[in-house]
Order: sequence, then structure tokens, then C-alpha cells
Amino acid sequence: MAFKPEQALGEQGQDFMEEGVREEVPVHFVWFILSFLLIFMGSLLLPSIMFMVYVLYFFVPYFLDVTNFIMVFNNNLSLLALLTFPLMLIACYLVRLYFIAIFTRIFWRYTERKMPTKDGIIPRNFASKTLEYYHKRSFLIKYPKNTFMKGVFPWLINWLYKYVGTNKVGKGATIEEQFGADKFVDIGKNSYIGVGSGISSHVVEGIFGNIPYFEIKIGDNATCAARTTLGPGCNIKNDSYMFPMACGTKFNETKGDGHFYFGMPFRKIFKKKIMEYLKVSEEDLERAENLRMKRENQTSNQLRERE
Repeated sequence: MAFKPEQALGEQGQDFMEEGVREEVPVHFVWFILSFLLIFMGSLLLPSIMFMVYVLYFFVPYFLDVTNFIMVFNNNLSLLALLTFPLMLIACYLVRLYFIAIFTRIFWRYTERKMPTKDGIIPRNFASKTLEYYHKRSFLIKYPKNTFMKGVFPWLINWLYKYVGTNKVGKGATIEEQFGADKFVDIGKNSYIGVGSGISSHVVEGIFGNIPYFEIKIGDNATCAARTTLGPGCNIKNDSYMFPMACGTKFNETKGDGHFYFGMPFRKIFKKKIMEYLKVSEEDLERAENLRMKRENQTSNQLRERE
């Protein structure tokens, strides 16, 4: 794909790329601190009230204050208090996750109204609204992402990205714990992002370099195995398979149609190399391909029946 940086700079672009243009970029510490506190503390308010009301007015009098342990199993309310305690913990946890998403969504929509996310190169040697809101959005999503991803229900990360609006995530997609992939990524249906992958729609070119910021597209039924790395502007087309530790530099793309890719930068792997890498025979590959075609036909038939 031919890429011309001067075209991607957009509105701010070419006038500021000359050497010698340097400006101290302000950091809005108050905004960062307040947004984090509102997301962190605001999400705790209702779950804390729910839990304390439950404990003080139901769990304590009907379970903890019962002096005879046998009576717990003879009294319906005492037994109910015991059985509902873990359910209340889970409910309060889910309510907190929901409010984390709500507050993050509010801040995220505000930044998008002020400066919408778009493809381009963001210069870092002078202050600009694009740079300011890029940093704000990068900060906003970090705590919610880690709270969901490292929590009890990590699969809710798909819902978080779609609800807040950071990413597009297709039905049936699986996102394992990984670096990046938290904004400006379009993930297709039934695609897989493996553990430890780095799906980053932005990079910093040097300590004080510019920031290329381009959407990453991952098509339907695509597989990015463990520790796959994709840079800004990569396009992983439908039915592409990335082997572990495959790396895509900026604007790399696959051909799709069931091809396998490996290496850095990733390149198509041919049948002989696949057999050596996976330690399988040609018959094994044929069976796997027939199984894939069978599943695709079943999916197509199901879709036609629904229509």
C-alpha cells in the first residue's frame, strides 16, 4: 500500500513539519486526576450502598447475629441470607463494572465531540487539540480496560469496547489479555486475538517523534495467535491466520482467503513451511481445510435459513 505522510497530516500537517518548530506541550493534570477519580469513586458509590444496606439490614441480623448455628438451616431467612451473600457480591461487582463503563463513555463521547478520532500523523513538538485529546482518550481507557480484562469476567471486555465506542467488535470475537487493542481497532466476527498480542493503532517514532495514528482492521474469522504484533494501519483480511509472534509493521496487510502468515514483517507461509512448523502431514492439512469448508457451509446455510 502506497502511503504518503504529507497526506495523512491533515489540517495541522505540513506547516509544522519544518525543523525548528518546538513548543512545550501543556499537560492537563487536573483533567486527568478528576476524570480518574470520577470513574473510580463514582463507580463505587452505588455498589457500596447496595452492599452495606444488604449487610446491615439483612445479612447481620439474619445470619451473623444467629447464636445457634443449627438455627441457620431451620430459618428460611437465615438460610437465604447465607445463600445470597455470594450472589450479592457478584451483583455489586457487575454494577460497579457497569458504572465504570458509563462514566468512561461520558468522558469518551465528550472528547469525541471536541476532536473526533481520525487517521493521521500527530506531531508532538507543538500543542494541538488533536494531540491533547489523543492523550486524554489514551488515559481514559486504561483503567476500565484493565479492570475488565483482569477481573472475574474478562469476556466483558468486548461489551466495554462497543459500549464506550473505543473499538468495533464483531459478534463472536475473542480478545485475550494483551497490550493495546483498546482504541481505533475494527475487529470482525468470530476473530481471535491471542494472549500477549500487541495490537496498537498508534506508535511513537522516537522519544519526541510524531505519532502515526491509523485504524487497524481485522476481518471476519481472522486469527492473531499469541504475541502477534500489529502496527497502525494494518489490515488483516477475512480468514487470515497469523502464527505466534508474527509482526506487522505499519500498513502491512494480508491477502486473506485462508492463508497463513509468520515472521517480522509477516509474510505468507507456504504449505511445506506450514508442515515443518506445525509438524503435521499433508493429509492433516487437507482434513483441516475440509473441516473449515464444512463449517463455513454450515454457517452459510444457517444464515440463509434465518433470512
